Amino acid sequence: MTQILGQSPQITHLMRTIPIIAASDASVLIYGETGTGKELLAHALHAQSGRKDKPFSTINCAALPTEGLEEHLFGRCNANGEIELRGKFLAAESGTVFLDEVNALPLSVQAKVLRFLEAGECQLQGSHKLHTVDVRILAASSVDLQQAVSKEEFRADLFYRLQVVPLNLPPLRERTEDIMLLLRHFGREFSAKNAVVRYAKAAEHCLQTYAWPGNVRELMNFCQRMALLSPGKSIQAEDLPVEMLPEAAANDHAFVLPPTGIKLAQVELDLIEQALEMAAGNRSRAARLLGVSRDTLLYRMQKYDL
Repeated sequence: MTQILGQSPQITHLMRTIPIIAASDASVLIYGETGTGKELLAHALHAQSGRKDKPFSTINCAALPTEGLEEHLFGRCNANGEIELRGKFLAAESGTVFLDEVNALPLSVQAKVLRFLEAGECQLQGSHKLHTVDVRILAASSVDLQQAVSKEEFRADLFYRLQVVPLNLPPLRERTEDIMLLLRHFGREFSAKNAVVRYAKAAEHCLQTYAWPGNVRELMNFCQRMALLSPGKSIQAEDLPVEMLPEAAANDHAFVLPPTGIKLAQVELDLIEQALEMAAGNRSRAARLLGVSRDTLLYRMQKYDL
């Protein structure tokens, strides 16, 4: 996947703001669950910036080496003070550095990363001289950094310096309008010279109501699997993985009846109100969240005078 795809209001708004944010050198903090496309968004910001012809470097903070970490990030000088190894920051001179899973950045180096953010200065191993580098910083986190700050797991000053411009990538379950668009796009992309996989209406309904816990990455993997194993086939609901079927969700007992019982009408009203709030008032989307038709939702809204 090389571009951000979608027609949902969240993605449409994001696409409109990317050129504006890309034109500045402000630090950007991208929030989103695993698989939502945070690195893709970082690439889009770099590609539309004045640094697009310069290096783009990704640092996966969750996979940084335990030994030689500062050397890996900043570099090393020899006994004569000459640069012997250019770290990730120096190697991205005039370009963009993307700190993926920045929440995993060890506290031991957060102060030095903060200094780099504030002044573009980094101190290489074996040298007392500060080296200045012109780099734009983008960062991403799949956890709430504000909570990490509260737990003293992340420096508050670094958090505020990173979050000059916060961006949120919604999970796929909150942008159901994009699911069929993405399925068709990746279906064509992975089909190669074979016929494109198609989906029956019942299968489409299952795929649109499935929660997609792995988000767009899971959807991509699913499309690749379908293209390999069922080229040109019309996929029926029974051809889908069992976890994607509505019965699978029902068997999970998401709602457990308490021994004291419930007021069914109140539960229904609460769920309708929650769906409308999640859908920002969009009744079609709220109906999909509830797994009912729009007409059914309108009837029940009228029933409860909503």
